[in-house]
Amino acid sequence: MSMLTPPGLGGKYRITGDKFPRMRRPRRRGRAAFAVVVAVVVLGLVGWGTQQLIHVFSGDADKAVAAKKPDCKPATTPVKTLPKPGQITVNVYNATTRSGLAQQTANELKKRGFLIGKVGNASAAYDKKVPGAAVLVGGPGSASGTFSVLGTQLKGAAPKTDTRTGKDVDLVIGTAFKALTVQKVADTQLASLAQPAPRPGCATSSQRPATKAGAKAETGPASHS
Repeated sequence: MSMLTPPGLGGKYRITGDKFPRMRRPRRRGRAAFAVVVAVVVLGLVGWGTQQLIHVFSGDADKAVAAKKPDCKPATTPVKTLPKPGQITVNVYNATTRSGLAQQTANELKKRGFLIGKVGNASAAYDKKVPGAAVLVGGPGSASGTFSVLGTQLKGAAPKTDTRTGKDVDLVIGTAFKALTVQKVADTQLASLAQPAPRPGCATSSQRPATKAGAKAETGPASHS
């Protein structure tokens, strides 16, 4: 070892000129590159995890909103099959003091497609004893659809069943009767009966009441016979 070698260097450096060797460690580029790679990976994982959290929470929110929305798929089949006017035989009876009212009403129902049976004055059980617009009287099976169909032609008719076995229905005209429902309105109500019932919360703008409050009924001459 030369006398000019700094102590502690163990002969690693030699003085060959008039400049003293620099005392610093060699650069460790490998570690620096590894640290950069690790930092990039960590940042990527953090970004990916953040996106996943956003997706999860937003997805849960969407599911919560969807859960609150009612199932508004309309029913595909009618609740029940209703008879057509041509399948209903109506007996028209007048329980008022206005004569000719039964025949006049029967003629109008016939024009609307109903079959007409007996026409005349009401029996003693109903004569002058019907304060409302009318009473519909039929057998037990009439309540399943016949009353609904005939009821579209006359607002305020009260249904009543008896023990008859036939399918005919009695229309007993009462004191408050003025006229049958306007045919256009009655046809709209009749068509709506065949429509599927919407599920709760699914009403649309097209599903509106068939009649408006205060709708005028068809009027005609009322003569007493």
